[in-house]
Amino acid sequence: MAETANRLESLQFNRRETGRLGLALALSLVAHLLVWGTYEAAREFDVWRWLPRLAWLQPAPKLPPVQTPEQPLEFVMVEHPSTEAPDKAIYYGAQNSRAANPDASRDINVPKLNGTQTEVPKTETVPKPDFNKLQPAPKPMDSKPAQPTPTVEPGDLSLGKPQEQTPPRPRTIQEALAQTQHRSPGVAMKQDGGVSRRLETSFDVKATQFGQYDSDFVDAVTYRWYSLLDSQKFASDRTGKVMLRFHLNYDGTITDMTVQQNTVGDLLGYVCQKAINDPAPFKPWPEDMRRLVGQNYREITFTFYYY
Repeated sequence: MAETANRLESLQFNRRETGRLGLALALSLVAHLLVWGTYEAAREFDVWRWLPRLAWLQPAPKLPPVQTPEQPLEFVMVEHPSTEAPDKAIYYGAQNSRAANPDASRDINVPKLNGTQTEVPKTETVPKPDFNKLQPAPKPMDSKPAQPTPTVEPGDLSLGKPQEQTPPRPRTIQEALAQTQHRSPGVAMKQDGGVSRRLETSFDVKATQFGQYDSDFVDAVTYRWYSLLDSQKFASDRTGKVMLRFHLNYDGTITDMTVQQNTVGDLLGYVCQKAINDPAPFKPWPEDMRRLVGQNYREITFTFYYY
């Protein structure tokens, strides 16, 4: 028992050892305060510029956060382009466009529209092409010589049937699209609003490097969708939407398609998938577009509305 007590007593610091420990702690605290105070004083008086070799000790300047401009996320077809880009836009397209109304008593920078649907941003109703009028491509011309055109001498009188000025019937979807002056078919949107800029009705749209490519993509899908619906004579009494998500790859192929939402049934949903898959592969991306994307695909969400 006495031996155990002696061992415990030997583990305790004596007065001399306690003094040394306190002195060491005090010296360590003074040293830290001295180093920290010297550093703060040097920073306050900008001593680093006089000591180039110690410039690496200077704290790095605070860089302002990178301000990445918010990119518009929803694509629209521009029907009335503008030479000026809007300051802010929630839409992007192949061309710039600024919000306007031909006659408006309000100014809330949102155009007033008198259409019949509220899902797709569109300023005017454009009828779809009549696919029943599309004719097959012309056959090669035969080898019969062309009949010479009769010449008319000055002073002769003649009576003939005037040439018709109506354009020829389109033979392909591309020709039908060209005759509509690249206006995408669809129904005008209904929207409350008003813009003081008095021009033809338009949205705030900003042209991007994707705009022209996406415009061609939407054209191809739209016309394939309409042609499928016409060819199968689907009933037009269903309303709803089909939302598809897929990868649009750099080489124009479509992969990883999934159905995110379908409220019109499997058959009409299948038509929407065919409208995207049938025209594929689409055009390969331009080099600038691929460089901007930074990867080999874009994840696209494409929504079809039945109304």
